[in-house]
Amino acid sequence: MKASRLTAVGLVAAAGLWIASGHFLPHESAESRAAVRGGEGEAKKLFRVAVVGTTVVPHSRKLTVAGRTEADKRVTVTARTGGVLTELRVKRGMWVKKGEIIAILSDEAREAQVAQAEAVVTQKRTELDAKRALIMTGTLPRLQLVDLEAQVKAAEAALAGAEAERDRGVVRAPWSGVVHDVPVEVGQAAFSFAGREIATLVALDPMLAVVEVAERKLAGIKVGDTADVRLVTGELASGKIRFVAKTASQTTRTYRVEIELPNADGKIPDGITAEVAMPLSPTPATRIPRSALTFSSTGNLGVRAVGADETVEFVPVNVVEDEQGFMWVTGIAEGSRVIVQGQDFVREGQKVDAVLTPALTATAR
Repeated sequence: MKASRLTAVGLVAAAGLWIASGHFLPHESAESRAAVRGGEGEAKKLFRVAVVGTTVVPHSRKLTVAGRTEADKRVTVTARTGGVLTELRVKRGMWVKKGEIIAILSDEAREAQVAQAEAVVTQKRTELDAKRALIMTGTLPRLQLVDLEAQVKAAEAALAGAEAERDRGVVRAPWSGVVHDVPVEVGQAAFSFAGREIATLVALDPMLAVVEVAERKLAGIKVGDTADVRLVTGELASGKIRFVAKTASQTTRTYRVEIELPNADGKIPDGITAEVAMPLSPTPATRIPRSALTFSSTGNLGVRAVGADETVEFVPVNVVEDEQGFMWVTGIAEGSRVIVQGQDFVREGQKVDAVLTPALTATAR
């Protein structure tokens, strides 16, 4: 029994000492625990991001628009007099030079009218020469000289009219080009053949690339600038902008722009689909990697940059031109540190550890 009592007394004493230790020994309070966690937060490393220094430079943009090729000149050659079509010297797809004969109409006495007019001119000139000496000596009145000279001029005018009518029976090409269509046949005639379509002629050199540009994108397109053209066949061509419309289309509200392309060999056909890249006026822009672009919480397109106090800030941008792996944008200030790695893992106002990577090469083009 004595041993049992000693054991019980020992247990009671140990319990009393444990309870008393809470009052006399130092212990961890709520404030001390918060202080410890705060110290751990300060000691925690900041999120590391990669940044690049940016440069704003004048960037020559390009506007790419789909269009089509169009012949510089197109005309329907018509007969200017009556008669029967006796000879047709061209066919569809044939090249003709300026002044080359396309068709010939029947004579219809036009040659005889020229011969008659020539005879009258000869007669009047002979009468004038015979009487001029008599008039100068005073044998005939001087008034007859004026009358004879008028008769000669009238005869010469009649001859010129007869020759012009004869020449209208021969239809010639107004300029060099290719024959697109021939809607008539030899032997055709009407009550009056004048005004009848004989052939459609198209000039292929130069060839035009025609595009319709929206009014918002018209600024910066200048006459005389060089434009690059890619045909749907894969062929490339280059030419000068020769016309920029000053009046918009009433239906599409777009402006017509023409690019003149050399086409001496006629390889560029009329009416083929083409893609035209035209230079625009330079604009201050910054070249950044495509991967640096991100969206803000409100859905705006931009980049995240590191400010002077090492905090993240969102910078909205506008895209100027899209390249293979880079973008030209506006809205970024000179010397900004744009985050190119880790931008999707940080938020605005967060402090970060910014590591500078090699600067981007941004040069004016």
